[in-house]
Amino acid sequence: MNVADLKDHIRNIPDFPRPGIMFRDITTLLLNPDAMKTVLDALQEHFQESGANKVAGIESRGFIFASALADRMDLGLVLIRKSGKLPGDVHVESYDLEYGTDTLELHKDSISENDKIILIDDLLATGGTMAAAVRLVNKAGGNVAGIGFVIELDALGGRKDIQDQEILSLIHY
Repeated sequence: MNVADLKDHIRNIPDFPRPGIMFRDITTLLLNPDAMKTVLDALQEHFQESGANKVAGIESRGFIFASALADRMDLGLVLIRKSGKLPGDVHVESYDLEYGTDTLELHKDSISENDKIILIDDLLATGGTMAAAVRLVNKAGGNVAGIGFVIELDALGGRKDIQDQEILSLIHY
């Protein structure tokens, strides 16, 4: 299987979670070992020479791909979570949503000065979540080595706030 075939393994669910939204469901991709292997092969190949020493996954579906990639590349795994889900001292970063704001957190001891971090999430839509994750990495003293997504919704312009980063999106809608 190649990257071009991955779109065939995404289920499209109209009007979820509300009318007018076309939800791109990755659970059907996850059911197919060849599709999952293709995603991980592409991410690993792209970021292999990045010099990264850690992979950070964004809650929640980003954890799936980030943990597998960190294992394959023999790198540490960092979790970027929604507010209130990490014990201990955290860095905090809020970002705007279509209706309101949300917050991401990162353990203060998970990234050291000058760590190089690959940020992974399942989907790039408007870009607010990933822009907040980039700010968290920088706040912690790390550097973003690259950003990877399985899916990018091109029409939503999510790259605008992260355009100065190295970005890989495998599937475009």
